[in-house]
Amino acid sequence: MKYPLLLKITTLIVILSCCSWGFLAHKTIHQLAIYSLPKKLQTFFFKNVDYLVYNSVRPDVRRKDDPSEATKHFIDIDAPIFGKNSLDSMPKTWDEAAKKYSVDTLKKYGTVPWEVIKLQEKLTNAFRNKLKDSILYYSADLGHYISDAEVPLHTTINYDGQLSNQKGLHSLWESTVPEMNVDHYNLFQHHKAKYLKNPLFVIWVKIRESNMMLKKVLSDEITASEGFSDEKKFKRSERFGQMRKNYSGEFAKAYALKLGSTVNERMLDAAKTLADFWFTAWVDAGCPDLSELQAISEEDKAKLKAEKKSWKKNELIKDGLLQARKGKTEE
Repeated sequence: MKYPLLLKITTLIVILSCCSWGFLAHKTIHQLAIYSLPKKLQTFFFKNVDYLVYNSVRPDVRRKDDPSEATKHFIDIDAPIFGKNSLDSMPKTWDEAAKKYSVDTLKKYGTVPWEVIKLQEKLTNAFRNKLKDSILYYSADLGHYISDAEVPLHTTINYDGQLSNQKGLHSLWESTVPEMNVDHYNLFQHHKAKYLKNPLFVIWVKIRESNMMLKKVLSDEITASEGFSDEKKFKRSERFGQMRKNYSGEFAKAYALKLGSTVNERMLDAAKTLADFWFTAWVDAGCPDLSELQAISEEDKAKLKAEKKSWKKNELIKDGLLQARKGKTEE
């Protein structure tokens, strides 16, 4: 009777490790985004940081039960059906793109930019109507898809390196590397949330940036492989009667050195973008007073002040304040 449950758990782990930023990255991005918000918005989000961080991975969890979920996390912009120079030639609005390629085609090759815009509109309406639960729900989901759009391998049909003999690269880049190196990442950035006049344009800019990084993501794996034998580069394990082949920890370290600060910078950019989208939804809703939805005590304000001070010193992990790593402070 234990095996069905074990299988479900294993399936969930595979989904979360292979299809999106790992637990740690998504949770970190959501937390960091809060620090860039203006005070009237920031205190409300900080009061609910536990909810936002915990549910930052909810869309990935849904994938195991909802067959329509997976396509919302990516866009294979280089799919042959879209033609050459697709980043320039593809219509940016959903209606125009669907008219040119069909709804079924878009759903097959990914809809992440339009999912972001759909949730942005829902979040704006939630702010406008002062619906606390909906504000938090859409804020968490919106952050997930924005973060996914910032991942290079979410913009290509070669999403796991499977077409270039680099299978497993997806999880390596967005999960293994940041989880191994986050203790050394810079988690502070000078950014104050800004209003976005055209959120659709912005999310497409992020997709373009991600896609332009793809060449380096792939080539760094090749150069990092120099001097590694197949036995040294990969580790093999058996699970449920099947042999699995994954990158070794030693190779992951070598690959991370080649990448440099790339993953760290992309995480910071995702946090910055998320803060801008949250802020824009709030402004478009008329800047509602969120203190009416939830009281903020002096203790809460003091806690936020102390946490921001730690963030500015890049000592969130050292001080045990990074939600995704709580309890794992430096020795």
